[in-house]
Amino acid sequence: MLDETKRRQQLVRAVVASAVGTTIEWYDFFLYGIAAALVFPQKFFPQSDPFVGTLLSFSTYFVGFAARPVGAAIFGHYGDRVGRKASLIATLLLMGAATMGIGFVPGYETIGVWGAVLLTLGRVMQGIGVGGEWGGSVLLAGEWTDAKRRGFTTSFAQFGAPAGMVMANGAIAVMTASTTSGQFLEWGWRVPFLLSFILIFIGLYIRIGILETPVFARLKAEGRVAKMPVAEVLRRNWREVILTALLRTGQQTPFYIFTLYVLTYGTTVLGFNRTTLLNFVMIQSLISMGTIPLFGHLSDRIGRRKTTMAGCLVMMVFPFVYFALLDTRQTGLVFLAIVLGLPLHDLQYGPQAAFIAESFPGSRRYSGASLGYQLASLTAGGPAPIVAVWLYKTYGTSLSIAVYLAITGLISLVCVAMLKDKTGDLDDH
Repeated sequence: MLDETKRRQQLVRAVVASAVGTTIEWYDFFLYGIAAALVFPQKFFPQSDPFVGTLLSFSTYFVGFAARPVGAAIFGHYGDRVGRKASLIATLLLMGAATMGIGFVPGYETIGVWGAVLLTLGRVMQGIGVGGEWGGSVLLAGEWTDAKRRGFTTSFAQFGAPAGMVMANGAIAVMTASTTSGQFLEWGWRVPFLLSFILIFIGLYIRIGILETPVFARLKAEGRVAKMPVAEVLRRNWREVILTALLRTGQQTPFYIFTLYVLTYGTTVLGFNRTTLLNFVMIQSLISMGTIPLFGHLSDRIGRRKTTMAGCLVMMVFPFVYFALLDTRQTGLVFLAIVLGLPLHDLQYGPQAAFIAESFPGSRRYSGASLGYQLASLTAGGPAPIVAVWLYKTYGTSLSIAVYLAITGLISLVCVAMLKDKTGDLDDH
């Protein structure tokens, strides 16, 4: 049994490890997304017209989302069987190897369609890595902390998403500024992918020094580790898996519209240059790094359900304001729309880690939370940019995309109402 001082030290290290680890993994994941919007259509699908090339590029992006539930099942199993720490180290190594591999993939002019095939394989590996990462990071922080502060501490796993976006956008922006357009398309985009290995070493150094969480250590000592946690959670907690997956619809769909599709919409429809949009997205991500823990803390005070419901209602209205501001094509109003996107979305995202983790018992929590969280990749995040591209192509107006986002907010609102609010309840039963 650790004394209070050592326990506090482990908590701090766990929260830091959670934030740093997810930041690194999301940096890798978002690099692909940015490149899919700005580089891959020309580099790997040059024979297609711009619309088809963009759609094909986002389709390779989607396979990473399709792979995330697979990663959730694989690493959820080992996280509940072997321990949170071991799974987290494995996900980091897998993600790093995949990202560096993508940086080496030759373009269409060198190996033809095989470039797209290798790109897709690398994306699958990224998806599997991210699929196992989130659950472990949340539990690492959540199972070390006091129940009254769990919304705040687990929000630092969510913090990794905008932090990784800042790093990814920053890396692309630096390479864009330091190379010509031709150089960037030829080799400049590869550098941020290859530099991922430095971040992997940093993440491993931090994670190796963390002890196993008290909850899992107690389960193991008492012989209550689940033999088949994925099968058990699907049999005994299927309702929670479905509801937590759909709970994310009104959060994850807007996230990828606000951070990824806006790059395509802003350059091809609004006529803004790539650097300006990347800077705007970076600024909104920086703000989000503050609003995520803020709303996580708020959920500790007033409950996960109330905070999340407020976020769902906001997201049923804001998309119409968002696209109205974008379509003015006035730089100041476009900037305002973009920088408000993620902070408002964080009303749902900040409390989400604790809300989902508290829905499952300790012996199958890694599996249940991971599956619930990552299945939304198939229904919400993965299709989002593809659906947005198709809606605009079909209807020729951003209003169709705003309606799409509002519907996702309504879906989440219904699921929040149906899911039990167990704020502060994370026992190891």
